[in-house]
Amino acid sequence: MSSDQLLARENMIEQQIRPWEVLDSRVLDVFRELPRDRFMPDAYRAVAYTDVEIPIGHGERTMKPVVEGRTLQSLELTGSERVLEIGTGSGFLTACLSRLARSVVSIERHVDLVATASGRLAEHGLDNAHVIAANAMAGFDPADRFDAIVVTGAVDTIPPMFLDWLAPNGRLFAVRGRSPAMEAVLVTRIDDAHFRTDSLFETELDYLHGAAPMPRFVL
Repeated sequence: MSSDQLLARENMIEQQIRPWEVLDSRVLDVFRELPRDRFMPDAYRAVAYTDVEIPIGHGERTMKPVVEGRTLQSLELTGSERVLEIGTGSGFLTACLSRLARSVVSIERHVDLVATASGRLAEHGLDNAHVIAANAMAGFDPADRFDAIVVTGAVDTIPPMFLDWLAPNGRLFAVRGRSPAMEAVLVTRIDDAHFRTDSLFETELDYLHGAAPMPRFVL
């Protein structure tokens, strides 16, 4: 990595992520250790450390670094968790999760993104993260529950099946609602029938495929 890239990465951490109240040292260390630019399409590597959403194909975009940081911090991962990521995208957040948790299963609809992200994870020796081609909104049925779930696209409302996939005391990060009032939340499973929802911050994301609100018709 060039000196300019190293400086850009440090500026991302100190001028974007930390001021957005991301203070967990483990999370900040992950951003220092992983080269975010190596997970971005070639045409956008020069802006990998800027405060923008980067196009990755199929009309989809990455989260901004500040949102990635808040997402990771909110889950309070200790290294023992089994994590499900819904929407692999570039694979960068997958890589971060793999450094912070015991194992990661990441699902992605687009087979080319599955292949690209899998290659990038292998390139960096992250063998505890596995990317599979699947659609969370149709047909995905995991055999086990997860200690943490990350939904990388917005949802109008959180699908009940996502909550079913949480283990006891498991935590789910999602962005829900409708623009311009989307809200990042952390949902914690208390027991089989009870959940606690904590509001984290306001942001906006593109909708997860199949999770957008139904169109409203006005006569």
